[in-house]
Amino acid sequence: MTRKVVRLTVDHLAQLPGPCPTCLFWELDPVRRARVRPAEVAAEKEAWVSEVLREWGSCGRVLLVDDAVAGFAVYAPPAFVPGAAGFPTAPVSPDAVLLTTVYVDPAHAGGGLGRVLVQAMAADLVERGGVVAVEAFGSRGGGRRTCALPVDFLGGVGFKTQRAHPTTPRMRMDLRSALSWRGEVEAALERLVGAVRPPQRARPSPPTRDSGRTTRVSTRRVGGLSR
Repeated sequence: MTRKVVRLTVDHLAQLPGPCPTCLFWELDPVRRARVRPAEVAAEKEAWVSEVLREWGSCGRVLLVDDAVAGFAVYAPPAFVPGAAGFPTAPVSPDAVLLTTVYVDPAHAGGGLGRVLVQAMAADLVERGGVVAVEAFGSRGGGRRTCALPVDFLGGVGFKTQRAHPTTPRMRMDLRSALSWRGEVEAALERLVGAVRPPQRARPSPPTRDSGRTTRVSTRRVGGLSR
């Protein structure tokens, strides 16, 4: 079984599991969303990803297991996510990128892959520079907005409440603190792709010739160091 995390591209959209490929909740405001016919959803989604890629860069990470999509995360600056304005805890802070989606196929649930996707996002943003934090809208206690991420999940991967709300708090992860666990990110990704190297074995000492007599070893001083 081979596993890897890659950048989200328009080529992945038709392969994404779950309801997200047929949902434009984040990508369009309610008025424009209501005008999109079901047959046009895929094209609108592709147009959105293409625009973000062109204007900002990669807006997601995809987790592949044997070259099949097992999960994905989507994130972008708030200017590209007009659907977020409908939350009572909006707007997103101007210094933050918005994490809209983390989805893992139920067949691969329970393996910590959601956390790996969040770590991969954080590593991407830290490497880019210029991004202070990531925010996300949480869902608590069966809130009506199913597109929001569970509060327990967000809290478990490093987010803290930025603006409280009974059902849909806005949560935030400071990327300065993410720098402290960048090594954990890299280790998790290495484990994911099976790239952890086994510990190196000590090299055996080269064989010495035994002539049956004691050999006297002389030490020369070169530049103040013995060799």
